[in-house]
Amino acid sequence: MANGTIGLTVYRGKRYERVKAWQACHDLVLAVYRVTQRWPDTERFGMVTQARRAAFSAAANIAEGAAKRGPREFRRFLDMAVGSLAELSYTMRLARELGYPTRELLGEAEALCDHAGRLTWGLYKAVAEKAEPR
Repeated sequence: MANGTIGLTVYRGKRYERVKAWQACHDLVLAVYRVTQRWPDTERFGMVTQARRAAFSAAANIAEGAAKRGPREFRRFLDMAVGSLAELSYTMRLARELGYPTRELLGEAEALCDHAGRLTWGLYKAVAEKAEPR
């Protein structure tokens, strides 16, 4: 990879902003905020909060992990990000089955969640290889 780092591209800015998995999770957070605006007011303190928290948590854990020293610490934060993405995936599935958001907005968020999940899992595996002694 560029500059001898894992999953990073050449980019000026904060280290986490160079991580493609973080970029995908950030896009996902924005989409989740858009889609949950259309969910029922009765879910404001339930599924809306849960979905937003899970999406934010995925991006925030990647950002925090990227600031840590060494691949073992980064891997731990990536593990939490993967868990948050799984939680969000279920929340969106439940929302779809309950008929909450418009299909178009939910479809966008679900596709972004899948993409962010693939990138984050791939980064986790790459970092795990660096973290494991050979």
